[in-house]
Amino acid sequence: MTNSAPPRRVVVTGATGKLGRAVVAHLRAVGVDVLAVDRAGGRDPRDVDGEFLLADLTDYGQVVEAFTGGVDEHADGVEAIVHLAAVPAPGLRSNATTFANNSAATYNVFAAARAAGIKRVVWASSETVLGLPFDTPPPYAPVDEEYAPRPESTYSLNKALEEEMARHFCRWDPELVMVGLRFSNVMDVEDYAPFPSFDADPQARRWNLWGYIDARDGAQAVERALVHDRPGADVFIIANADTVMTRSSASLMAEVYPGVEIRKELGEHETLLSIDKARRMLGYEPRHSWRDHVHPVQRAAW
Repeated sequence: MTNSAPPRRVVVTGATGKLGRAVVAHLRAVGVDVLAVDRAGGRDPRDVDGEFLLADLTDYGQVVEAFTGGVDEHADGVEAIVHLAAVPAPGLRSNATTFANNSAATYNVFAAARAAGIKRVVWASSETVLGLPFDTPPPYAPVDEEYAPRPESTYSLNKALEEEMARHFCRWDPELVMVGLRFSNVMDVEDYAPFPSFDADPQARRWNLWGYIDARDGAQAVERALVHDRPGADVFIIANADTVMTRSSASLMAEVYPGVEIRKELGEHETLLSIDKARRMLGYEPRHSWRDHVHPVQRAAW
């Protein structure tokens, strides 16, 4: 694990999304100067706490202006980009619309960062590239970054292409550091109340091997990725250390995916989305669990 000094000024795209809000708050709390960028409809930047810019990332000129201080009232000196903006999941918009938006936005962010001389880019890839919703069983468990992407939706296809795009940007510029974070299903504390009910049907959450990521731990992973200093493109699964279930991880796999190879002895509730690489190379360690936020009465009913 190699790390450098944290960047002083960072652009965060998708800043009004669930993960984006957590990332902006976390980075500002640790002293990073953040320009928050989004195109949320109807938002007036003057009504948003902190420095905020409305921009359409599918317009390359707007992206270049945002990254180079070309917008009035916003300083230059951007040292890193955190790109979270996207249509955030399959099925929210038409396939063609999802692909057109997400591919154009990511290309523009990568290209504008390179044009501006910004050498550090962290972006949101996705757990979906692992083969979600796992109608075809995973090749083994816990799943990790060692097997090739298996996109099963237009959204996931775009994420897989983003990872490939990053590799070529780094081939063109060997000084670039590009880190793709394959985030699991993002959760806020208020999302945890129904978690105990998941035990009634282990099939209901099999689509991502019962994984999740607390938004605060997602923000911590972004901070760790921003100080990663190994040139080139790399990807990391970012999930919490446990599953969404109270049943053991081993029993879940035995019931739902009995033919899948288990490659390690599993802890009782150990995540089946392996975070070993992120722990080893980024120093990422989840600090939160849904189990810390469920009301004691709910816990007693398990």
